[in-house]
Amino acid sequence: MRVLKLDAHAPLEPQLRAAAAEIAAGGVVGFPTETFYGLAADPRSEQAVARLFALKGREASQPIGLIAADLAQVEQVVDLPARARRLAHAFWPGPLTLVLPARVTLVAAVRSERGLVGVRVSSHPVARALAAAFGHPITATSANRSGEPPAETAEVVARLLPDLPVLVDGGPAPGGAPSTVVEVGDGGITLLRPGAVPWERVLESLDA
Repeated sequence: MRVLKLDAHAPLEPQLRAAAAEIAAGGVVGFPTETFYGLAADPRSEQAVARLFALKGREASQPIGLIAADLAQVEQVVDLPARARRLAHAFWPGPLTLVLPARVTLVAAVRSERGLVGVRVSSHPVARALAAAFGHPITATSANRSGEPPAETAEVVARLLPDLPVLVDGGPAPGGAPSTVVEVGDGGITLLRPGAVPWERVLESLDA
């Protein structure tokens, strides 16, 4: 395992080039998010996503959320209707995942059975910088073995996933509640998972 210890006082993207290169080569990278540590892989690569599932010991039966660097990157993987765009402007960067129809460039294992994918712009600077350095949204599933608690530190990730090729040590992740997951459809919005952003705030942002 190669551990990349980040210098908080230096620009992030140059420090993350090796991690982005690992993702581009079909590998998996551990990295901090605004909640817990996650696992980044290329969601367009069958091989990369298969490696991700193997590391977690998880079957490819549940869709995987994505993290993007910015709104432009989000639009690489989904179309943003007006309602979704209002939520994006209200809560991004931040822990609100929007579930929308995925573009066909994403592998089937990332999408739900209905062809949907969840995506957010993280409020964690390392997560955004990693997606920016890679040039495309990255997977954001938790950095742990399936069924185990999520990891808040790089040290815990290294212990839980010793076969992880690259680990970005950006210091402790904040922990707390996971991202709130909301499906945005033609008929309205649906809360799929409560989380860090209260559902009432989501509804209020659309009424404002």
